[in-house]
Amino acid sequence: MSYHMTPDEFRESGKKMIDWIADYYEQIEKYPVFSQVQPGDIIKQLPEHAPEQGESMTDIMNDVNQIITPGITHWQSPNFFAYFQSNNSFPSILGDLLSSGLGVQGMLWATSPACTELETRVMDWMVDLMGLPQHFKSTETGGGVIQDTASSAVLAALLAARERKTNYHCNQTGDNSGLIAYISTQTHSSVEKGVKVIGLGTDRLRKIDVDATFAMEPHQLEEQIKRDLEAGLKPFFVCATIGTTSSNAVDPIEAIGEICKKYDIWLHVDAAMSGTAALLPEFRSHFNGLELADSYAFNPHKWMFTNFDCDCFWVADKAVLIKTLSILPEYLKNEATEKGAVIDYRDWHVQLGRRFRSLKLWFVLRHYGAEGLRYHILQHLEFARQFSTWVKASADFELLNEPPFNLVCFRHNAGNDFNKQLMDNINKSGKLFFSHTVLNNQLWLRMSIGQTQTELKHVEEAWSIICQQAKILTLPTDN
Repeated sequence: MSYHMTPDEFRESGKKMIDWIADYYEQIEKYPVFSQVQPGDIIKQLPEHAPEQGESMTDIMNDVNQIITPGITHWQSPNFFAYFQSNNSFPSILGDLLSSGLGVQGMLWATSPACTELETRVMDWMVDLMGLPQHFKSTETGGGVIQDTASSAVLAALLAARERKTNYHCNQTGDNSGLIAYISTQTHSSVEKGVKVIGLGTDRLRKIDVDATFAMEPHQLEEQIKRDLEAGLKPFFVCATIGTTSSNAVDPIEAIGEICKKYDIWLHVDAAMSGTAALLPEFRSHFNGLELADSYAFNPHKWMFTNFDCDCFWVADKAVLIKTLSILPEYLKNEATEKGAVIDYRDWHVQLGRRFRSLKLWFVLRHYGAEGLRYHILQHLEFARQFSTWVKASADFELLNEPPFNLVCFRHNAGNDFNKQLMDNINKSGKLFFSHTVLNNQLWLRMSIGQTQTELKHVEEAWSIICQQAKILTLPTDN
């Protein structure tokens, strides 16, 4: 007796699943964008114990429809404007399905040569498509690897920076003495978490002030580095950002890079969301100075129609990263590795095991082509520009800044409490979903316009809903 699903059963269920997913996207606008369930609503509908006997796919999918779907916040809705997008596309879904079906564990070249070599080629394609420094290509001193998220990318960068600064001494002794890292007050929290993970402690993390545009102040960075050097400390890592989470601010990469070069400090540049804009040559001025970066990362799973998880991470000198993370136990030894003729991506990040992530990115690049990707990204940028003009024309709302990319930060002039209530009321209605940040003690509403299915009509409707709800809402104003 076998309990396995047969190929014929899989074929039948698989076709039904594809139909379910296609139907979901056709009907997605009927769902409330923000899940309307309360804490505990889902778990109380699930049995306390796993089933003893197997159940049919029909019964399982009935529970998906009745229990799971109501508990979903619909990230793929065209009315999803919160946080930063985690968008996808049908070609990417198909690529991910193929990856799951193949079940490859691509830790070594030998464990599936296609997994490694497709990834290498796709990462080299991306360098050219986005106008990145040529030394990031695998044929030069550097190279690229697909990580799961930008958090893993920054962790790998921190480790490589630490070892380069200590001449690989820390790997042997665990001695982090005196090492200091630098970010701005607007840098993503993943760097602070990474600093904790590598054992430094947040007292070794310096947060540099920002200017009026919320970009890092290079002068303040250099002054802090000088003070730390005078105190006998060891500055080793700086993270600059192209498109911060709160406001999409762009740090002056070139100026920061020159400072890092002067003091022999590793520069990591995080463009998790906004890096996709480099597909458009007219936006590449925001990326000036990347040639000075030791590492760079952005997430196709945010704004390039490639489903989660997929982070593109490049280093200028792959030898440092490999020396930092390479461990070769006997059970992984093989002829191709010993000859040094191949890339083993297990040496390029913290985890050993790795999925065939390049398939979905390859599918996206092949389906859309550079032309198709640029078309849709340019549309999102135009939608953000249009939304900004409506805010500026309104007597009730104000704009934080001219958006450099696709995030619009704005607020009602009635104050923080009013804006918070306005956002909460709209999100709870399920009609659209957006989020907030706090800058200079003011609460700003964030409209991130980058979902795959979003069209101008969705942005127009969102603005109409915001204005209508603002007229209905009456709260005491504050500052």
